[in-house]
Amino acid sequence: MTGYYDVVLGLIPLSLAGLTALLFVAGMSLSVSIPLASVVTLGLMGHAMFVNAPVSPTPADANAQQSSDSSSTTGFTAD
Repeated sequence: MTGYYDVVLGLIPLSLAGLTALLFVAGMSLSVSIPLASVVTLGLMGHAMFVNAPVSPTPADANAQQSSDSSSTTGFTAD
């Protein structure tokens, strides 16, 4: 099953090459179409990193797991 980040990784080269070719065929020069296509590519990367960022488990979940592990080995919970 492909996830969001797999799709973004596939769209990065596709959007850069595809939009550059599309803009070039539409009549823009290559020196204009590459920067315009790269803006779209940077937008994809920025969205993946900052808007829909990957998250790690919250510290509360990690602390709860650590507390249950320590209480089972010592027989009492730490305050």
